[in-house]
Amino acid sequence: MIQIVQGNNHRLADAEIHVVIDVIRAFTVAHYAFIQGANRIILAGSLEEAFRFKRGHPDHLLAGEISGLPIPGFDLDNSPARIAQADLSGKTLIQKTTNGVEATLNSLNAKQIFVTGFSNAATTAAWIKSRLMGGRPEPSMHLIASHPSGDDDLACAEYIAGILRGDGQPTAAQTLERIRRSEAAAKFFDPEQPAFWPEDMELCLRECPSDFVMKVAIHDGVPVIEREHIK
Repeated sequence: MIQIVQGNNHRLADAEIHVVIDVIRAFTVAHYAFIQGANRIILAGSLEEAFRFKRGHPDHLLAGEISGLPIPGFDLDNSPARIAQADLSGKTLIQKTTNGVEATLNSLNAKQIFVTGFSNAATTAAWIKSRLMGGRPEPSMHLIASHPSGDDDLACAEYIAGILRGDGQPTAAQTLERIRRSEAAAKFFDPEQPAFWPEDMELCLRECPSDFVMKVAIHDGVPVIEREHIK
């Protein structure tokens, strides 16, 4: 059974699969970080935790935002456009964000946990359908739209659900239109808010099929996003 849940601070029943969605922008950033060569992404639940990881591993890169804006002392912000221009070969990122990371840390009670933005949503849904649903009873699954009130992540969750169900509804075009018109997207098209780049929305709104999905594993009690190649 597929259930869609909205928000970043929740208590979910145990499930076989959780898919956490953050289109604007955390998991679009994560997707492009892996495309740019990143090895893994550590999820930090607080600034204190993020800086503690950094002190223990000075070669790791801090990436994230507070209220959408860069965090003082971080190496990278939450801009997919900037991430897409960075050489991250072999790097480990430490990610702290308002919605996507928080929602993931509250969604660890599943056998398999994935994260995605729209950019890798179709790839992720197709992989889950073929590898985890094919020929089996439908697994228990939560699709978590991490923005507490915005329509961007909810639209993407419904898009993924349509692929998993096999009816293809809503379509990619319908989903993109909802994301583009969402409250979260508006500031990126507002010339009076120059801190938010329109170029970021170009990547958030672009499907970029990859040869991997982004899966969450726990190592020594620490949640980490890893790239799992599609075979």
